[in-house]
Amino acid sequence: MRTPIPFIAPEVFDNADAALARVQAIYAQSVTHLRQAMQRFVAGDELHDRVRACYPYVRLETATDWTPPDDAEAELLSYGFVASAGQYATTLTRPDLFAPYLRKQFELLILNHGVRLEVGTSKEPMPVHFSFAENEHMEGEMSAARRARLRDVFDLPDLTAMDDSIANGTWRGAQSQAEPLSLFTGARTDYSLHRLRHYSGTSPAHFQNYVLFTNYQFYIDEFIALGRAEMAKPDSPYVAFVEPGNVVTRRVGLSAEPDDALGAAPPRLPQMPGYHLVREGHSGITMVNIGVGPANAKNITDHIAVLRPHAWLMVGHCAGLRTTQQLGDYVLAHAYVREDHVLDEELPLWVPIPALAEIQVALEKAVSEITGCKGHELKRLMRTGTVASTDNRNWELLPFHHSDSTPERRFSQSRAIALDMESATIAANGFRFRVPYGTLLCVSDKPLHGEIKLPGMANHFYRERVNQHLQIGIRALELLRAAGPAQLHSRKLRSFAEVAFQ
Repeated sequence: MRTPIPFIAPEVFDNADAALARVQAIYAQSVTHLRQAMQRFVAGDELHDRVRACYPYVRLETATDWTPPDDAEAELLSYGFVASAGQYATTLTRPDLFAPYLRKQFELLILNHGVRLEVGTSKEPMPVHFSFAENEHMEGEMSAARRARLRDVFDLPDLTAMDDSIANGTWRGAQSQAEPLSLFTGARTDYSLHRLRHYSGTSPAHFQNYVLFTNYQFYIDEFIALGRAEMAKPDSPYVAFVEPGNVVTRRVGLSAEPDDALGAAPPRLPQMPGYHLVREGHSGITMVNIGVGPANAKNITDHIAVLRPHAWLMVGHCAGLRTTQQLGDYVLAHAYVREDHVLDEELPLWVPIPALAEIQVALEKAVSEITGCKGHELKRLMRTGTVASTDNRNWELLPFHHSDSTPERRFSQSRAIALDMESATIAANGFRFRVPYGTLLCVSDKPLHGEIKLPGMANHFYRERVNQHLQIGIRALELLRAAGPAQLHSRKLRSFAEVAFQ
């Protein structure tokens, strides 16, 4: 037996706003149903019937293959259409958070295919944990015995419904099953939204569409100083600065918003703290200190990907592998050697990770603008080449002799000019999740040439380069934002039979 929920019949729409409103209504009804039942369960009520609510879905059916518009002035996007005739569908979540994104996807589908969209309630159960408001922790108020009974009454997260087979290109549906419209289902998206709060210490709602990753706290310290300085400028294009614990500082002259009062600095920083320089329309900049290692890099990008950002860039330190490099030189990655291994199951090593022209141009231009270097002087300061990423922090301690394969030999054969532990992972996951990516590193040591990191040398290097490097990363994102998402989302990241959603 199940506790019934009022039924909203499927309906077709030729208007994106109307379709979105129906998605919001179905989602709100499902969430309210689960929350009310959970509140009764926590209060001690015995719920003998199973309580279930499901995600809303959107479905598209087209009888014709898609062809690019003939109009020379038409905007030719890499998304917003399905290539072949057939049925396509996806479940959806958090239409409040994703409203502008969903509206855009709906508009493009209606425009490109000239069909109506069907919106209804799916058969995919919504786990009760995913129905809680961001500041609700109702299950913590129950005894261990009562928590154990949750699965008898409610649907709990089911990992078999949250895999990444769509993004990995390995999804195979049952006969007559609709093809996917999106890389992520509703449950998969909810899972990552909850993980983001845990790892970054901030609400997913604060994340911006342009993301910087770094592997050192020094960069975060500079970003915090920059964010707070922006908030003191009445004419800043940024409207708020958000720190872990959802601590919000509004730009001078702006009033606080109701949720601001809920923020509180945490007693300790989360594993990968996030900071957000907020701009209207989520067009600002988020920066995350991912720490050291490819596992962290994969983890955080697995979850940020569901927010469908327009770009993410890695700015951090690396080991220079060439004698001609100097400490403080920049490295612009145009290829990657993947010895990180964390994505070997999802993305085979034979898959190339291409450089994206729009990103490369923006990064090179940003380096030139911030440093004032041009031409030959710029080439001396910044070298373009292959970056290798390893999962062995002490790779230089491996035997270098009497072996058929050593790190030094492999890096030389690959023409690598720099080595770190995160960049290839971030780029590979950007490729996998169709998020434009790029890497600009700064040489902080040269272990193959006897220049290892020592405290005094490192401190001097940090003072000289970190602020400039961060300014370059921010300027590159500003250039990409000015160019617009249509220029940024490359068709090089799309497969043969691609999902329609960006």
